[in-house]
Amino acid sequence: MQQTQAAQLPAIATDASAIVQAVMAMALGLFIVGVVGFSHISAVHNAAHDVRHANAFPCH
Repeated sequence: MQQTQAAQLPAIATDASAIVQAVMAMALGLFIVGVVGFSHISAVHNAAHDVRHANAFPCH
């Protein structure tokens, strides 16, 4: 007779991990948009501007 054991992770830990990942992704996105969008360095701003146009994202 063979016995098998299955490990179960608590559902709360899995949900909390997904929430933390989503919040961190949003924070990173907002940081990048804020820093690049309001950058006074023209090369950084122009590079982001060109990427927005290349992806057909209206910016002005």
